[in-house]
Amino acid sequence: MSFDRSIKIAPSILSADFANFGQEIQAIEAQGADWVHVDVMDGHFVPNLTFGPPAVKAFRPHVKTFMDVHLMIAPIDPYIEAYAEAGADMITAHVEAGPHIHRTLQAIKAQGVKAGVSLNPGTPLESIEYVLDLVDMVLIMTVNPGFGGQKFIRSGVDKTRRLRQMIGDRPIHIQIDGGVTTETAPLVAEAGADVLVAGSAVFKGGSVAKPQIYGENIRAIRTAAETART
Repeated sequence: MSFDRSIKIAPSILSADFANFGQEIQAIEAQGADWVHVDVMDGHFVPNLTFGPPAVKAFRPHVKTFMDVHLMIAPIDPYIEAYAEAGADMITAHVEAGPHIHRTLQAIKAQGVKAGVSLNPGTPLESIEYVLDLVDMVLIMTVNPGFGGQKFIRSGVDKTRRLRQMIGDRPIHIQIDGGVTTETAPLVAEAGADVLVAGSAVFKGGSVAKPQIYGENIRAIRTAAETART
């Protein structure tokens, strides 16, 4: 996949119909999703429990775009190989999830997949300063991880702007996850983000039977973000 900074919408399937994942994934892609975001939670690092490697492997045949697997788990290193083998195109690790983020990112790269590093709202950018040359993406959490539908934490906008300066001309995506709506997308897009994760804002009001609503929601977020850049 070639690198560019165009706005990409990555719906989080945590907000999809759990009884219908295959068709939900096909529906969001048909309606304009650029990436498919998979939130993996362990009930330990975050207060929720979601998808193991077998679930991710089951999603994979339905994903034709790019499967972006966000590991909110600790420890993380013992599971990297399993999620890579399940078909992740990118694996994102939290800097807070273990003592050796450099080693973790090396392990992700060793599996032949793209590597992301994620920061919780209270974690400073300085914690990733020395691993930027190892990553393909930095994920700024604009809610505390663990649940969908939370309110956007506005300090993430300034954090995004500062991160964009830190990255310079490196080919590193900036992803935003948490409370992304048509109101908040312009704030982070203007600050330098290019990948926007949205769960409830994409899936609200739609279904496999009414997929056009997903398309309307995706286009509204994309337009809001792109307009802020002009």
